[in-house]
This record gives sequence, structure tokens and C-alpha cells, in this order.
Amino acid sequence: MAWSNQGMQSLIPVINRVQDAFSQLGTDFSFDLPQIAVVGGQSAGKSSVLENFVGKDFLPRGCGIVTRRPLILQLIQDPNEYAEFLHKKAHRFVDFDEVRKEIEVETDRVTGQNKGISAIPINLRVYSPNVLNLTLIDLPGLTKVAVGDQPADIEHQIREMILTFIGQETCLILAVTPANSDLATSDALKMAKEVDPQGLRTIGVLTKLDLMDEGTDAREILDNKLLPLRRGYVGVVNRGQKDIVGRKDIRAALEAERKFFISHPSYRAMADRMGTAYLQYTLNQQLTNHIRDTLPTLRDSLQKRLLMLEREVAEYKDYQPNDPGRKTKALMQMVTQFSADVERSIQGSSAKLVSTNELSGGARINRLFHERFPFEIVKMEIDETEMRKEIQFAIRNIHGIRVGLFTPDMAFEAIAKKQIRRLIEPSMKCVDLVVNELARVIRQCADTVARYPRLREELERLVVTFMREKEQKAKQEISLLVDYQLAYMNTNHEDFIGFSNAEAKATQGQSLAKASIGNHVIRKGWLMFNNSSLVRGPKDLWFVLSSDSLCWYKDESEKEKKFMLTLDGIRLRDLESTFMTRAFRFGLYHQDGRNMYKDYKQLDLGCSCLEEVDAWKSSFLRAGVHPEKQMRSTSPDEDPQESASMDPQLERQVETIRNLVDSYMRIVTKTIKDMVPKAVMHLVVNQVGEFMKNELISEIYRAGDTDALMEEAKLEALKREEMLRLYAACKEALRIISEVNMGTIGAERAPAIQSTDYNPVAASAPRPAPAPPGGRGGILPPQIPKRAVTPSSTPPDIPARPQIPKRPPH
Repeated sequence: MAWSNQGMQSLIPVINRVQDAFSQLGTDFSFDLPQIAVVGGQSAGKSSVLENFVGKDFLPRGCGIVTRRPLILQLIQDPNEYAEFLHKKAHRFVDFDEVRKEIEVETDRVTGQNKGISAIPINLRVYSPNVLNLTLIDLPGLTKVAVGDQPADIEHQIREMILTFIGQETCLILAVTPANSDLATSDALKMAKEVDPQGLRTIGVLTKLDLMDEGTDAREILDNKLLPLRRGYVGVVNRGQKDIVGRKDIRAALEAERKFFISHPSYRAMADRMGTAYLQYTLNQQLTNHIRDTLPTLRDSLQKRLLMLEREVAEYKDYQPNDPGRKTKALMQMVTQFSADVERSIQGSSAKLVSTNELSGGARINRLFHERFPFEIVKMEIDETEMRKEIQFAIRNIHGIRVGLFTPDMAFEAIAKKQIRRLIEPSMKCVDLVVNELARVIRQCADTVARYPRLREELERLVVTFMREKEQKAKQEISLLVDYQLAYMNTNHEDFIGFSNAEAKATQGQSLAKASIGNHVIRKGWLMFNNSSLVRGPKDLWFVLSSDSLCWYKDESEKEKKFMLTLDGIRLRDLESTFMTRAFRFGLYHQDGRNMYKDYKQLDLGCSCLEEVDAWKSSFLRAGVHPEKQMRSTSPDEDPQESASMDPQLERQVETIRNLVDSYMRIVTKTIKDMVPKAVMHLVVNQVGEFMKNELISEIYRAGDTDALMEEAKLEALKREEMLRLYAACKEALRIISEVNMGTIGAERAPAIQSTDYNPVAASAPRPAPAPPGGRGGILPPQIPKRAVTPSSTPPDIPARPQIPKRPPH
């Protein structure tokens, strides 16, 4: 079967070499290579068609799913006859029974004995003088029911595997369907139509034409009139089960197939385009033309993939695991990079890996300082009644049996110091939260050295140990800050109200303080509004919080206002999640029990995350909405008369002390709010940064054997090797394709088969190349006109325009 264009003949072996380059990766990675995938149901005759191509029995047979891994079958025309597996390159198989056994063994090696499947292909190359250059992928047969110990979803697994192959635009589909079943129920054609609805890539094969009921035939299908395909149908007659068991010679079966078509009254007129030999010849022609059309696109895809891999393997290409010099250099680079990543995450100077989904690093620490810490301080306030009761007892106990004419300053000092001591708890909690966030940043940045697990573990241990030491020191220093406040009560502070102004401050109330602030917007955002009906459920609304009101709108455009709520006398309380929503909830309510919204005494709001709730609570604090205070229940042994006094002079003294304590605590709280974040930054965050910058490398070398620290993780080693293999495969594939002489290939298309000049028996005899297609059969016509006239007894038709070929008649 001589071809006039040897450049075209070389295309299929070129793609075979590219396919081998990717198959050697040992994974299920597959590039979009031009190929032919064989699809069909069980017992459709796929194996018989492939064996007829080769002329040998070499495929496993049996009940159930026999083909459990894709088989890439590469047929290569060669004077010698033998087979080679890609995983056994050095071994030539002359006995094709041994080929069958090797396929079974290699299948079981990957999939096991439980009839499972795998997408990792087996590459088989068959050299023979009786074949044409052709590459096909034999896929598992479509099945409906799991048999034996097969997984229950075996149908889904096989379907997904087949779609992975035939879904590629560069893949031709050989849909094998038995002629003795209804074509409309063909699983192969159904799947082909899913990915190729126009039938442009599908080649139909009808098997078992000899088993059709007497008086019926498949002529309409073979004439491409019923369920037409762009590339048409080819009919074949395979050996029956009796012939296979009896080891009937395939060559005799091919001769019987030829006689069947010649002698059959329905197929006699189309016998020259039926049969296994014609199918093999057609597939060779169409695959070659398909490769030529897709080769430029394939080259571009490989170049893009290689460019992407260049960046990924840049650190791997020159890697030598046993080179001490490279280990030392890599160790220093990774430690330096780790320190720089932590610093950038805290300082916020990195735009490389900025998260757009959540706060992280320094931003979270900033929120802890300015939202969470102030809110924790406010939450510690006790009930007003409890405060006044303590002041009353302090005044009484200081006066003793005497009647006090003046307000004792010792009562102020006792109550103020008690309140100051309570600042230690939120301050310590602030340190804990910041340290936890810093530890989280360290763990995340340590992911950059995950390739070396022992080095990562040592880095985290050293930094976290140092951080914990500084944490203890910070807590001691912050405790000293509170002790400083307890040591000396500076009643001469410029912001302190003083005894003379305490009573005047009590009469002014909170309204004047708010008036001095003015009405301005504090926060805007979405909140879950849970006061809707049970039928509608919660809904998201746009809320605007100002210094004296809370408004909500339909959306962020703020055009349709739903309601406005004044904040006077409003408190905030935490709520538990319900079965309706798992959001974090909080409620607003009036202290005097009035309705908040319509008939609701509580406004039920929520957020999707706890951080958002904390931010809103902090904003409500700025607007003067304080959290709910826990009321202390009266002890049964406590005399109610002791908790209240009818003495006007004592009440005046209590009010004066209360105003003094409130004024002084504002001064102390303001100082603590300012100094605690500064102390944490100086004693923990900045100290950790200095440690990583100046001492971490020396501590790493002092910790132990650097060779052991630079021991690579097994998974990372496998990843590196796989990446390098993939890079080498892409590079080799691009080199192979670059060797193709596109000028030679483009000189002439592969000659199409002429229906009046094809003799399967004489297919191997040299003869002049046939003319362009002039018969039927749905064979893909040339897409460009020939540039040179091929010698033939019947000259080809001359197209009307050079760019558009004349379509063959149907």
C-alpha cells in the first residue's frame, strides 16, 4: 500500500512518539493528542475488530469487563512481526499469546483482582508487514450492572473515563455497534453524540452483519441515511464465538468476510467500501489528515504548557539532594524567605498573596487592638445598682459610728482601685488573642518550607518558643501597668472631673456628651434581619449605624429606607443560634421594655462569622449602645434595708463618688487601651520579628544536623520527580513535533480511497495512487485542493475555486 507522500506517512509515528513521551509519566495525565478512541458496549465486537487489524489473537477475552485499563494500540508497518510494551521496552514479544498474558498481568498490577478500572493506559506497539500505521485507544466496554466484587458505581466510572478521552476535540471516535441490535439504542453512538452532536468526529462501525435476521439488512445505515455521520459508516464481519474458541485463522476469517460482502445481495454494490481492510485503510487516512490539521494547534498548546512548567520547575532543574553546598544555600534562602513572609504578613507590605476573602496577619491584630480589646473592657462593667451599693457600703464603713458630714476620698480610692484591678483580665486576653494570631501567621508562612518537614518543625518550634517567652514577659509588664495605676491615684489629672464638678456632671447626663460628638455615620454593612415572618425566614438588609440612630435599607443604594431606630436607652445582648439559621446572632432591646420594631420587643440581628459580630458590637459601643449587664440576685440572707438608704446626704455622697469613679476610670481605661497594644507590639510582635531577622539562622545551625533538617519529604520528592518528568515529556514532545517538515507534509493530502479501484486482497501490492474520492461512503473529503495532479486513469475533477474543494456526490 504505497503512498506517494512519505511526509504524510510519518505523521502517525510522530504522534506515537509524543504519546509514548507522556505515557512514560506513569500517571493518568493525558495531553490533547490527535487519536482514535474505540467505544462500544460489551460484546459489541471491539476486540475482534482490533485483532483483525493485527491478524493475531492478542486481546484478553472473558465474561464481564475484560478491558479495565485503556489500551493504546500503535500499529506500525515493518518487515518483521513482533510486539513491544512501553513498560518493557527491552523485550520483544513474538508469541502473541504472551502479549495477552502481559496485558492481563499489567492490568491486575494497577487495578488489582477485583475487576476495578484505572485510567492509566497500557501502551502496546505492534510491528507487522500486514498493518498500516495506525494508533487506536481501546476503552473499557460500556456496562450497566456491577458483577461480582465490582464497585457499585462501575457504570459511572467507565462512563467518566470514556468521556475524558472522547471529550477532547482532537480525538476521533470509532463507535462500534452490533448490526443485530437497534441503532437507536446504541450506547456508543449515544455517548459520541453527547460530545460530538454534529457527528464531525465520529466514525461508525457496524459489526455482526452476518447475524442479522433473514430478510433484514443495514443498507440505510451504511449509506449514511439513518443517523448520518460526517465520516460515515463501515460494515465488518468478525469471527463468531465458535470461531474464536476453535482458533480460526484470522486471515481465513478476513477472506470469508470479503466473500460475504461480495455475495450478499444487499451489500454487493458497496462491497468495495466494506470490510476490515477498508476500515483500517480509512482510519489510517483519516487519522493522518486529522493529525495534519491539528498539528499547529498541538504545537502551540505544548509551547504554552512548557512555558508554564518552566516557572514551576525552575527550582527543581538544578536540584541535587546530596550536594552540601546547595543544601546550605537552600537552608539560608528558606529561613530568610520565611522571616520575610512573616514580616510582610504583619506589616502589610506584601501585595503578592493578599487575601480578598478574609482579614489575616497584621490586619487581624489591628482589629484585636481597636475592636475586640475595647469591647472586652466595656463588657467587664458591673451593674449600676451593684456599683452604687458598693459605694454606699464603703462610705458607711469609713464613717463607722460617726455621722459623715463630708464625702470621704478613701471611698473613692477603694472603689476606683477595685475597678482598675478588673482591667487585668481583658488585658491578658488581648495578649492571648494577639499571640494566637501571630502563631497562626507563623504556621501559614511555614508552609513555604513544607518540602522539608523537619526544617519546618524546627522553625516553628524555635519561633513559637521564643514567642511564648516574650508572651510571659509581656503579661508581666502589662500587669505592672495596672500596678502603676493602683500605686498612685492622680486626682490632679487635667481630665479628672474633681470633687467640685462631680455633682454638676451628674445632672448633665449623657445627652450633652452625645451632643458634643454630633451625628455621624459609624458603620455600614449587611446584617441578617431575623424579625421577618417564619414563612419568609431571615433576610439580609443594609444597615447604617450613626452616633444617635440605626437605619436599615433594602440594599446598599440606600434609596428605600425600611426603618429608623433611635439609640437612646438601647442595650445589646448575645443570642443563641436557632434551627432556622446557624448565623451568629445578637439582639437590641429597650431597657424600659418598650417595643423596638412593630410588635417586637427585641431586634434580632446576625452575621455569618464571629468577627463581623465583634466588629458590629464595637461600633455599637462607639454609638453608646452598651452590652447587657448581668443583674445580681439578692442573697436570701441579705437585708433589703441594707441595700437601700433613705438618707439624702448619703445619696448625695454616693452620687458624687460614682461620678468621680466614672471620671477617673475613663482616664485609666483610656491609658490602658493605649498602652496595652503598644506593650504587646514592643514586647511580643516586634521582638519576634527581630529574633527571626537576627538570630533564627544561628539558632537553626545550633539546633542540630543541617543535613537531617534538609531531608526532603517523600511526597515532595515524588512531586519534584513527577514535575521534572512532565517537563521533560513536554520538551521531548515539542522537539519531536518540531522535527516534522510541515512543508513536505503540506505538499499533498493523503489520497482518498476510490470506490471503483479498491481491492482488499491486492491492498499490499504497489500501484499508482488513486484519484480523489468520487464514490459514496461518507469518507472525509479533502479540505484543500491538491497542488500536484496524481497520475491516474481517471483524472480528478477540477474545483471551481482553488481554496474550496468540490464535495463528492452522496
